Amino acid sequence: MSVRHPSSLIRRLPAPRLYGKRVMLRPLGPHDFGAWREVRLRNEDWLLPWEPQRPIGVADPTRERDAFEARCSARERERAADHAYPFALFVDQQFAGEVNLNNVTRGALQGATIGYWIDRDRAGHSYTAEAVVVLLRFAFEQLQLHRIEICIVPRNANSRRVVEKIGLRCEGVAERFLEIAGTWEDHLRYAITAEEWDERGPELTTAWISGSSR
Repeated sequence: MSVRHPSSLIRRLPAPRLYGKRVMLRPLGPHDFGAWREVRLRNEDWLLPWEPQRPIGVADPTRERDAFEARCSARERERAADHAYPFALFVDQQFAGEVNLNNVTRGALQGATIGYWIDRDRAGHSYTAEAVVVLLRFAFEQLQLHRIEICIVPRNANSRRVVEKIGLRCEGVAERFLEIAGTWEDHLRYAITAEEWDERGPELTTAWISGSSR
């Protein structure tokens, strides 16, 4: 397989919309504040135990529109700089969660990580797994990345089911890898490389993306 090189045009492209069979992904904008706020507030007890603590003194975007708009602007700058590609997840044209390609590293690594969350009322229908496959295709085929990781706290069974449905390879445990809810937590590291995508991509595309309306 040939070495993949990022296109210099990537960061100049308009914000993409990506489609699976049932989901649509696009970046959040200021007009999404109401829908994002409603879902986040309703799911706080379910989501916050699995997320890093918000630093003291940093405004809460779920409660302050200005903070949410600043969050959107910061993420757009990350996309423009080819540092991250964050997406909102929509089901039936309704906001349902987020799936983000983070920590994009070029040079010899050509890698990134994926993080995700979904509205508890939408969980259990494989929407997140579908969104992750959509994002993997974008990462490998458009961004020309070589390696993607998803890192999960071992006891987070819901997140683990997502990568298990897709069949990602587990590489082991990274001890005290990330701060989660104020504690340095071990994480299971799941990965897929461009070589694996070349082999498995057609199967995953057929299962999760082909037949979409776009």
